[in-house]
Amino acid sequence: MNEIIKNLKKVLSDTMERSSYKSLLFSGGLDTSILAVIKPKVIGITVNLESEGEDIHYSRSLARFLDIEHFHRKVDVEEAIECIPKVIKILRSFDPAIPNDLVLYFGLELAKNLGLDEIATGDGSDELFGGYSFMKDIDDLENYIQRISKEMSFSSNCFGKFMEIKIIQPFMDRNVMDFALKIPAHLKIRRYNDKVWGKWILRKAFEDVLPENIIWQSKRPLEYGSGMNKLRQVISDKVPDEEFKENSSSVRFINKEHFYYYKIYRKVIGETPKPKDDERSCPGCGTGIKRSSLHCKICGYVLNWRQNHYHLRGDK
Repeated sequence: MNEIIKNLKKVLSDTMERSSYKSLLFSGGLDTSILAVIKPKVIGITVNLESEGEDIHYSRSLARFLDIEHFHRKVDVEEAIECIPKVIKILRSFDPAIPNDLVLYFGLELAKNLGLDEIATGDGSDELFGGYSFMKDIDDLENYIQRISKEMSFSSNCFGKFMEIKIIQPFMDRNVMDFALKIPAHLKIRRYNDKVWGKWILRKAFEDVLPENIIWQSKRPLEYGSGMNKLRQVISDKVPDEEFKENSSSVRFINKEHFYYYKIYRKVIGETPKPKDDERSCPGCGTGIKRSSLHCKICGYVLNWRQNHYHLRGDK
């Protein structure tokens, strides 16, 4: 195990030191903290909704610890709501993960305004190292990670292309991915100090260079760390109960918020694309998805890995 930890730290450090990134979407979570500690002269950018979320606390604390230049973008509720159609148009999606995507959009917008033309993200770390809470319930985690590693895609790439900013994803480097896929699942999700931790091996690899409160912080989904989850109720309140009950769409909606995004999608994009000959129909919205895919990028429908049936993200 010690050899794995040593080699993991080396492959990550070598990859990141070769990279040209000078700025970072900086939540103060484990992944971006690792990116910052390896290249401490980066410019960190943190986004939060008004005074909500823990990210700003963690990112400011680590920025002081590493003495890095740190910019903060505070977003108010009104401008976040006004930005949703633009985000949906760029992503061509009404996936319920829009609050997460808003964080990325505003962070990259600030980077653009600062004159930055490239920025690093922690994309891929949770997928490769067992960072999501639902992963602890997957019996065959190693095969699951192998499967999703072949079709990972991230909203940051779409926003980067739109804003002409190069997105650098060190965890998605081929050397890092190859090494991560060889690490046994029991070293990714592991009990430590009476708690089950995701990304355990990643935490151990960098616990000697990062503060304990950074290494052993709990996983915060981006929408919660930024406070953007507070938008969900605001958006739901914009949809009258009767309108939601009487909608005639064949799309399966999680809730009124999902329906709200769909209405915008119809306005700025139009109908969902029909399946191609080599695709299957998404049970959520009827669009075409790859036969090997576990996720519909348009409506957010997700295939349940263990039980081989579909559910919408947010059902559990």
